[in-house]
Formats: sequence, structure tokens, C-alpha cells
Amino acid sequence: MVNRPIRFSTDHLPPQDRAAGWTSVIAEAYFPLQLHFRAPLEFNGRLMHKDMGHVSLSRLTSSPANYERRQRHIREAREEEYLITIPKSTAVEFRQLGRDVRCEPGGFIIERGDEPYRFIYERPNDLFVAKVSKAALSERVRQPDRFCAQVFDATSGTANLFVNMVQQSHSQLSGVNSSVSEIVGRQMLELLGLALENENCIEASSASSVRAAHLQRVDQFIRSNLKNPDLSPDLIAEGCGISKRYLHDLFKDVNGTVSQQIRDQRLVAARDRLGNSGDITLAEVAYRFGFADQAQFSRLFKSRFGMPPSEYRASRVC
Repeated sequence: MVNRPIRFSTDHLPPQDRAAGWTSVIAEAYFPLQLHFRAPLEFNGRLMHKDMGHVSLSRLTSSPANYERRQRHIREAREEEYLITIPKSTAVEFRQLGRDVRCEPGGFIIERGDEPYRFIYERPNDLFVAKVSKAALSERVRQPDRFCAQVFDATSGTANLFVNMVQQSHSQLSGVNSSVSEIVGRQMLELLGLALENENCIEASSASSVRAAHLQRVDQFIRSNLKNPDLSPDLIAEGCGISKRYLHDLFKDVNGTVSQQIRDQRLVAARDRLGNSGDITLAEVAYRFGFADQAQFSRLFKSRFGMPPSEYRASRVC
């Protein structure tokens, strides 16, 4: 993620430098892309970008442009990331994984940064773009790759809540501190995950839709009860109105277990709590999220995130 806010405009650049300036700031805010311009010397663009922890958010307005993610860009990438693009003025056309889609204002699309793509708008446009790592989105939604190169209707429901939150957050976050921005970023990511899972339930076949709905309800029950020391497969099955056998069977669909899901969600919640402030000890975090002791918590945390919780907290303070 970009660590500093970006405010960029071509207004004060010589015409011959505008295309290069825009290409450079796009790479800084998102990742490297090959850009093509209909009229390079007449191009105009403005971009405002802010980091929000697990999400970065930007708004860009520009003349028509063609953006291409190529294999050479992907080979140089250090992290798999997604862009969630919300057009506000005119339609965008997108091609990836052999799919061609057209997204009008009122919808959004998801682009995979680890696969080649082409993104075009033929008229001046106003876009909101959220960038999120694959690791962060995978914590909220299963197999996020399946949602790429699709158009999502954001005129109602959870998708509409997500889009409204993106727009309102961008206009109001300029004066808040980084800890508040991170909290809003996590909430935005949760809404996106819910919107994608809701879409998946709608589009699935009737049989798989029932299983997907049960699995989503189980995930929500687990997240709502992470601080309950008695959280177990028995409690989940009872709370969701299904048998324990069926509960375990549901997780075979995603190559996991109920216990793994409980542990992973507790670790994610504990990590997010550690990132908020230093007003709680590691032992209190471990106890609050259902771990037997601080040693067990530290061991599992390091295995999941690559560093002990004390080091993670220190990195967020710096």
C-alpha cells in the first residue's frame, strides 16, 4: 500500500509531460500499467489517494485513457492485489480472463492485479478506486478471484452501502488520523465481502445457494461470537439451526474445518485490535479473543502473519 497521501494534477505540467506524469502517478497509487492516450498533449487528470490500512482509496478524474496490465508488470509484482473500480460519470470497458464487460455508473468491477487486463473509458470520467491485497480480501470472502471481471449492481442492497461508504469516506477522511482511517478501511472491507457473498448466493444454483447461504450465516455467527470462550462447533450448529454433521460437511466445500475458521477469524480480529492502539496488553488480547494463553496466541499469530504480535504492534506504532 502507498503510505503517504497523493494529490496530483496535470494542470501545471507542460502538455508534453502530462501523459508521462499521469502514467507515473497511476503506478504509484495502484501498480505499473501501460497507458495509451487519445490525445496526449491535451490530456488532463487529477488524482487524490489515501491509505486506510488494509485498503487504499482514491478518486480520479481524467480525459479518456486506455490502461493495460501486461505480463512484464506482473513478473515484477511483489504482492497480489485487486482494484475495485466505481465509475461515476461514464461507462468503463474491461477485459480480463477472456471476459469482456461494460460497467455503467451504478455498478462496480473488480480487477485482478496478477492477471493481464485492459481497462478503457472513451469519454472523460470520474472514478472511485479501492485497492486491497488478495490476502486481506481473502480473509473476508472465499476465493475472491471468482468475482473478477464481473459487473456488480450497486443500486441497492449491500453493494449500494459499500459504494456509498467509499464515496463518503473519500470526501471526509482528509482531516482524520491514521487510526480512524484504518478502522473505516476495515469496515469498508467487511461491507465489500458481504456484498460479494450476497451476490454469490443470488447467482448460485438453488442447491448450492442453500449451502452458500448456510456457510455465510455460519461465518457471520463466528464473527459475532469471537469473544465467546464457549464458541465451538456445537454452539455454532445450534445457533445456526443446523446439525453438527452438516456444519462439518459445509466446510469440506472450502477445504477447511470449523476449528480452522474459528482460529483464523480470531487471529484476524486480534490483529485488527492490536493495530488500533497500545491501551491493551497482549495477554488481554489473547484472553479477549479466546486463546488459552499469551504463548499460544503468539505462536499462532506468528504462524499466520509471519511475525509475533509484539512486533506487529510495534510496526503499527512507527
